[in-house]
Amino acid sequence: MLQCLAGFRTICYHRATYLIAPASGTRILPMTAQKAPDKRLRNAAESARRTVETERNGLDAVLRALDEELGSALQEAVRLIRAAPGRVIVTGMGKSGHVGQKLAATLASTGTPAFFVHPSEASHGDLGMIARDDVIIALSWSGETAELRSIIDYSRRFRVPLIAMTSRKQSTLAASSDVALVLPEAQEACPHGLAPTTSTVMQLTVGDAIAVALLEDRGFTAHDFKVFHPGGQLGASLLFVADIMHADTELPLGTRDTPMQQAIVAMTEKSFGCLGITDEAGKLVGILTDGDLRRHMTDDLLSRRAGEVMTANPKTVSPETLASSALEILNSAKITSLFVVDDNKRPTGIVHIHDLLRAGVA
Repeated sequence: MLQCLAGFRTICYHRATYLIAPASGTRILPMTAQKAPDKRLRNAAESARRTVETERNGLDAVLRALDEELGSALQEAVRLIRAAPGRVIVTGMGKSGHVGQKLAATLASTGTPAFFVHPSEASHGDLGMIARDDVIIALSWSGETAELRSIIDYSRRFRVPLIAMTSRKQSTLAASSDVALVLPEAQEACPHGLAPTTSTVMQLTVGDAIAVALLEDRGFTAHDFKVFHPGGQLGASLLFVADIMHADTELPLGTRDTPMQQAIVAMTEKSFGCLGITDEAGKLVGILTDGDLRRHMTDDLLSRRAGEVMTANPKTVSPETLASSALEILNSAKITSLFVVDDNKRPTGIVHIHDLLRAGVA
């Protein structure tokens, strides 16, 4: 093998070693590939830590600013949005625009009608999307984004309230606005100080703060949230027990005096593996389960009454309980069914763990 390679030479190129033919200089085949040094992986982790720490410092600065002018301005911005009969129009260019799109989506999904208008498209007809009853939130870290000029002029001409989110109090955007959310200056995580990193995290956080403050002010509930999130895993987790429970003739019910022979037949017919036991007023006082039958498996079982075998004070839920909460109760108690009761403890339905699984809650 060494004789065959006589006269050949090797070169390294792009971390691979190649044989070179002596006559033509042609590259024949790669011999070895060099592995990337582990140091690069370690440096990536160190870089990630620096990024997180730098962005966290930016959020700490926002937190401190909320105790001063930023907090007062945010309060006024929320008041302005709540007082407006129209929608919230969010706008911004570049990375601020991406943050603005997320803010508009968050507002819309939490009870504040909102949508994003691209500033470049605004000057080519999309200004018609903005009505006098609306409120505009414009994002620009520098406050001097040229593409925002048409929207700023439009808002001033037709007296559409303008909320600015910027880092410069003396900028054109801040000076033209009704409310200026002036964010503190902060170091970007980008080592060159060019790529928006820390600044966009700060914008996202303040945008979320506005959305949550509006949500709480409106008294927006999980039921309201479900209306805007009907699909996917989130939609399934926002189902209520009333949406999936079995009711009326499907309910397996008996009384304390129900003979065990009849109770077992009823349990079998309803296929829930249990029987709800009610008192004279129709209130749920106990539950008879397959486990109860096994625990009382004696020669005289069929001659007894349901009230003698049942488990008293069973776990129940209300129709307004989130399906995800019902699943947590089932898992924690290691049971498979829950009776649904009204305010007077009367059974109105039953939900089985299989119902939750079919609905995609788990």
